[in-house]
Amino acid sequence: MKEKSTGDLSFELMSQPNLDAYLSQNEDCFTNQSAAEFLIVYFQRSGMTKAALARKAGMSEVYLHQVFSGRRNPSRDRLLCLCVCLELSLEETQQLLKEACHAPLYPRNRRDSIITYGVLHRQALAEINEKLFEENEKTLF
Repeated sequence: MKEKSTGDLSFELMSQPNLDAYLSQNEDCFTNQSAAEFLIVYFQRSGMTKAALARKAGMSEVYLHQVFSGRRNPSRDRLLCLCVCLELSLEETQQLLKEACHAPLYPRNRRDSIITYGVLHRQALAEINEKLFEENEKTLF
């Protein structure tokens, strides 16, 4: 079966008179992996310890453990801190933001453009925050 696009799903949802029918017909189109599961995969690939990641991302180890266990859902900015510290690609960052139900980085937004540039150029979190501060934009933490 051909995979449905987001546009196709949106059209079906708007035109479907019965939500239960839509849900059952499109069960295989819904994402099944949580943001925490994606994070764990990226974390394992990094070779870092959780303590090192927490320090690098400016968060407590307790909070990070809660995020990895799925008990806490990080804000968009906290998630971006983790993406930067795990050195995720822009595609991986956008995917993780989407899985966590956060807005993707948007190039028409000045702040998001600064963050995107940092992700693309593998800048350190402190470097991105410094540029955000210089440009009078809210820092990531």
